[in-house]
Amino acid sequence: MKVLVIGKGGREHALCWRLHQSQSVWGLFCASGNPGIGQVAEPVPISPMDIPALVGFARDKKIDLTVVGPDDPLGAGIVDEFLAAGLKIFGPTKAAAQLETSKSFAKAVMKAAGVSTAAYEVFDDADAARRYAASCPLPVVVKADGLALGKGVTICGDREAAFAAIHDAMEGGRFGAAGRRVVIEEFLPGEELSFFALCDGDNAVPFGMFQDHKPVFDGDKGPNTGGMGAYSPPPQFPAGLEGRVMREVIQPTLAEMRTRGIPFRGLLYAGLMVNGSDVNVVEFNARFGDPECQPLMMRYEGDLGALLLAAAEGRLDDAPVTLSPKSAVTVVLASSGYPGDYRKGLPIAGLEKIEGGEPSEAKIRWAAKKVRVKVFHAGTALKDGQLVTDGGRVLAVTAMAPTLELAVSSAYEAAEMIEFEGKHMRRDIAHRALSRISTTPR
Repeated sequence: MKVLVIGKGGREHALCWRLHQSQSVWGLFCASGNPGIGQVAEPVPISPMDIPALVGFARDKKIDLTVVGPDDPLGAGIVDEFLAAGLKIFGPTKAAAQLETSKSFAKAVMKAAGVSTAAYEVFDDADAARRYAASCPLPVVVKADGLALGKGVTICGDREAAFAAIHDAMEGGRFGAAGRRVVIEEFLPGEELSFFALCDGDNAVPFGMFQDHKPVFDGDKGPNTGGMGAYSPPPQFPAGLEGRVMREVIQPTLAEMRTRGIPFRGLLYAGLMVNGSDVNVVEFNARFGDPECQPLMMRYEGDLGALLLAAAEGRLDDAPVTLSPKSAVTVVLASSGYPGDYRKGLPIAGLEKIEGGEPSEAKIRWAAKKVRVKVFHAGTALKDGQLVTDGGRVLAVTAMAPTLELAVSSAYEAAEMIEFEGKHMRRDIAHRALSRISTTPR
């Protein structure tokens, strides 16, 4: 079949890379793509938000399946438009995508479904929000209701911080329309976990557990980003947790969405907080996470095109999902200044030491240790034939190995081979799991 992927970042590169290896896929396109994606898919110069042009392209090219990467097109109703045109597409409708695009909607669904989450209140008035925040136990969490590029959540340790977060979102316009309504909720202690489930409206199958690293600096310091690294599977969580999350979170949520007449099809991403035996949902996303998608595509064993088509057609009840038992780790290389202001157009060097070219000492060593390394392009461009930076998150260096320790060390070894001015990365990806492993008796 012919497949069109929507998006241009590291998540979309990972999806295209795996789809390129699918036996069911013989034609692969990406709108709008990046230099890395261009190695495995034909780039389409259409913005991910130009929905009429994308519908026209899919119709003209007789695309069999479209896969949506980012959240913005989902929130804009791309799935509805494709379905209205008689085109198959993987992702939720605009109404179902509210699980991500509106935190207040997601909270209402969780409450109705009996899904455990933090106590909360929703506010459209800044003064009312401040009065509520003045009486809440500390710390308190202030969230912009809509999409804010993963940066709309503020954990406030004192009243002044809470008042400032409310002002910035509701009156200062920091997040635009997404911040005109806020959700204020209790702070949940524990350890964060990302949980993916493939859904076809009725059925759901687990599709991996991950741990993301949002803050920009080591030790979870600094402002939140889109994600500075991720790994899968996180070994510190019990084996039975997957089944529990399916029973207590995913299935009740799908049932409630069906009751509301808006069944969810696509990838449901549950951001969880695990504290002992307590498992609470922090938020939902309605698409593959980035950078979690990169280690997932390394671990996935099977025909991704056939799997996503089964989800789109409501056939997940007989679609097997197999993930490698190996560990996969992604380290994001970011531009200096990200998530704030940063420069673009800086030359990138060193990729040939990792991929393609002549066998190197590192490549030979990785092969001997059964390590697989792949660099996914997130924010890159070509300028006069030179690969340059073109975003805050530039590259996602990903390694898969028989052990988590080896995957981490291999990813960092590869990351050090890549050079561009101002390159920044966290040096502690998977630190929580590694600290547990190092203290566990053997």
